[in-house]
Amino acid sequence: YQCPQCTAWLVDHRQKQFLQCHHCGFQVSKPQTCPSCDAKDTLVPCGPGVERLMEEVQLLFPHARALIAASDNINSPKSATRLVKQIESRQIDIIIGTQIIAKGYHFPMLTLVGAVDADLGLEGGDLRASERTYQLLYQVAGRAGRGQKPGKVCLQTYNKTHPVLGALSKGDRDSFVKTELSARKKLSMPPYGRLVALIISGEDENAVDTGAASLNRTVPNSTDFQILGPAPAPISMIRGRHRRRFLLIAMQNVSVQKVISSWLENTQWSNKIRVTIDVDPYSFM
Repeated sequence: YQCPQCTAWLVDHRQKQFLQCHHCGFQVSKPQTCPSCDAKDTLVPCGPGVERLMEEVQLLFPHARALIAASDNINSPKSATRLVKQIESRQIDIIIGTQIIAKGYHFPMLTLVGAVDADLGLEGGDLRASERTYQLLYQVAGRAGRGQKPGKVCLQTYNKTHPVLGALSKGDRDSFVKTELSARKKLSMPPYGRLVALIISGEDENAVDTGAASLNRTVPNSTDFQILGPAPAPISMIRGRHRRRFLLIAMQNVSVQKVISSWLENTQWSNKIRVTIDVDPYSFM
């Protein structure tokens, strides 16, 4: 099931019996029959969500006391405090959590951490994917063995030769930093260069494409920078707004604000669209 307002799949929330888009918040009751053939009980969710992992844990360890730690049930300071107390008092044997459990918690008796699909964040072409994935996995690995007992960390991956997984498995942060900086330097990526994203968005897809074409005709030229695009954003529609992107890659000494300002001053577009400027973007979605 795809969200009607975003180019994203709906997430199955089994306990609450609804499907939800995690980009715009759209919700729909979980259908009982297939919308194409009307067959009952034939819809199968894809991917290892926390609720599916809970089902597997209950089958494999029927006597273990397991708990899900996700935004659905850990949504306030009170619920977070209750979770911590349950774990510290050893009322819980297995914690199945999302990223919210990765940092900020100290559980001395926690000795084993497993990351399912640990390399998932490395996909999608995000220029900072390696940095973010390393940071997240490093943090979640740090939850194990924080007391007197030693800890063990297991990472599930389809790409064990990736520098991020290699550095984590060896505990060699310096090698990862060296490899990542070298790759960024070759491509003039931050911190060796500047990035600016231009996102053209609107409810009228034709107007968005026309606006992107207008900006493309007035793209400035220089040996100190290059401009890529226009191209559909990885999530090409959010909240009913179609999205196209440009990406400016510049040397450190370039005043990117002046380049962008001059570019926009020489371009006209419809009032049906919005042009958003993101200097040194952290997200490329």
